[in-house]
Amino acid sequence: MVWWGIFTALTAAVPSQAKAALFFFVAIRFLLGVGEAVIYPASNQFVSWWIPTQERGIANGIIFAGVGVGAGITPPAISYVMYHYGWRSSFWMSAIIGLAAGLVWFLIARDKPEDHPSVAPAELHFIQSGRTLSSSQAVPGLTISSPQSNIANSLPWSAILQSKNVWAVTFSYFCYGYVAWIFFSWFYIYLAKVRGLNLKASAFYATLPFLAMAVCCPLGGAIADRVTLWRGKRVGRCGIAVLAMAMTALFLLLGSRVASARLASVVLAGGAGALYLSQSSFWSVTADIGAASSGSVSGFMNMGAQFGGAVTASLTPAVAARYGWTASFYVAAVLAALGALAWLIVNPDRSLAATP
Repeated sequence: MVWWGIFTALTAAVPSQAKAALFFFVAIRFLLGVGEAVIYPASNQFVSWWIPTQERGIANGIIFAGVGVGAGITPPAISYVMYHYGWRSSFWMSAIIGLAAGLVWFLIARDKPEDHPSVAPAELHFIQSGRTLSSSQAVPGLTISSPQSNIANSLPWSAILQSKNVWAVTFSYFCYGYVAWIFFSWFYIYLAKVRGLNLKASAFYATLPFLAMAVCCPLGGAIADRVTLWRGKRVGRCGIAVLAMAMTALFLLLGSRVASARLASVVLAGGAGALYLSQSSFWSVTADIGAASSGSVSGFMNMGAQFGGAVTASLTPAVAARYGWTASFYVAAVLAALGALAWLIVNPDRSLAATP
């Protein structure tokens, strides 16, 4: 967060009249992305240490609900600051928020609960027992990996890259990222220019996907945890992801064909919510199978989503320009369906640390 705050501030500090200003601007934004890339994998490593496996769905759901809330709040907040104080002020404001968040996290957080002075012995015992359940506590079909038991043996990249589980969730997360970035990058433009909504209506309906994300992310995590305890990880993690991404494909197909612009906005927002029902499954499974290397495993998976977002940036408008926006949503629906199918070959009970 400190890195992010510094490079966000540097973005605002680039003089407009400076020679090679565009080069410096692009370089600074690239370096910002380099630092930002570690946040989600580090978060998943944190979850693997602090959260018992039977609660990782709701934990990840709450974490990523923040993405939806932030994405929903940011456009009006940034627009207000830019309109009244200029575009540079929006970056200064964001930098201050990032630096403050980094400072607070540094002061109150620790990598492991064993290192935190405020963790009571009973709470610490509960966390540790959740990492490796005893035979008397074990849930049928629920195999739990402990980062503590594997801390001295971090996985080599060769083991990660040879895992079909890792490649399956990475491909599915590529599909996930492609669909998600349609909402992040193109949904407002779609409502305003294609559906013909005015500025006020577009701004309102463009927030619906992010509200749906914020609600469905923790909801999906809670459902996944409950089903995992009931039926095991295969159904609780993988099954929920299959269902959620399949629902996403259906919403995208239906929403793109609805005649009413406002109803289409609501249906497509349902697609965003359905997509985020699966969010916690990705991060919970990589935390479980990655064990001590969950940061590396989830980082590799997250790379897939970023590639998906990059492809969306160019492919979505290209398809829309040639075949229409309905075709763009069809492409997204097909990818969502393929992402759902990829989960069928994932075995969440097989830790990479246990792979011969």
